[in-house]
Amino acid sequence: MSENRPLVLADNEAVLDELLRLAAAAGCDLRRVPDVAAARSLWSDAPLVLLDPAGACAALTDRLPRRAGVIVVSLGSSTITTLQAAVGLGVERAVELPAADTWLTEVMADAAEGPPGPPGRVMAVVGGRGGAGASVFAAAVARAADHAGHRAMLVDCDPLAGGLDLVLGAESQKGLRWPEMNVKGRVAASSLRDALPGSGRLKVVSGARRGFAPEPDAVTAVIEAARRGGDVVVCDLPRTPSASASAALDLADLTVLVVPAELRACASAALVAERLKERGTTAQVLVRGPAPGGLTADDVAEAVNLPLLSWMPHQRGLATALERGEFTARRGPLSGAARRALQTLGIEWQVAS
Repeated sequence: MSENRPLVLADNEAVLDELLRLAAAAGCDLRRVPDVAAARSLWSDAPLVLLDPAGACAALTDRLPRRAGVIVVSLGSSTITTLQAAVGLGVERAVELPAADTWLTEVMADAAEGPPGPPGRVMAVVGGRGGAGASVFAAAVARAADHAGHRAMLVDCDPLAGGLDLVLGAESQKGLRWPEMNVKGRVAASSLRDALPGSGRLKVVSGARRGFAPEPDAVTAVIEAARRGGDVVVCDLPRTPSASASAALDLADLTVLVVPAELRACASAALVAERLKERGTTAQVLVRGPAPGGLTADDVAEAVNLPLLSWMPHQRGLATALERGEFTARRGPLSGAARRALQTLGIEWQVAS
């Protein structure tokens, strides 16, 4: 049995019973200690520490050091003494059961997954005009991350895009789509991935071709869970501002604005770029060919007033491959642009088997 288990210091048997019940639901094994002396040697290394009010007071009195991941659990309203102890210990959160049952179960499930690795990175992709190819590029980035050996999650935030599972050819795969998902708050990363369609290291959170718009809290919960799990998260966003799109933008490390090399597309994309800047978003522009009027990538970037990420020439046969469900993005201009976007995001590139 692993010693890397959440640590419990609780004298209240009713609290302990509730913690054991929630731990069983989360598939998490707890390690209970009888007193502060026994807790001291385990305090710093435990992935999570659960205290009842008496345990919190005892830990503060014996001057256990501040650390992340300490939670005080009670069955009623927290007293002033409990809150003072929580502040003194730098407690992450003080919760009351049963109101916090779901949240605490999810926290335990995360702890059961083992010590966290490096957090994932989040990219948002927006089209500069309708039909710019943002959804295809978002799918290409997620595919490229998968091909490079990284876990990836493709998140559909555009209710009118038709569903990203179609782009991946995964529309017949079993798994939850946005309309069936009821997520908010903290979500266990492993449980989320298990519930989604996809193959290999790539999972997709897709719409269901019914114009369903996810709630902002749900978008936030999904992205944060995937990032905690170390995934490369790629979000396909609508051009029209929405609360769900804003939730994704606020979590994005990089936003890519996809703009065809056309004059009218530049005019439209400039408006989208201005909105992104007003929100404080870190954005770069991907210029997509062909360029019927001879516009260069630098011309487009200057017109849109964003740094240039990359130029992506027209890729012959791509539309046919998408129609046939044969989209792989392993080679060609689209694959090259996806790799450059990942490198800009700080993702190491090495081809995986």
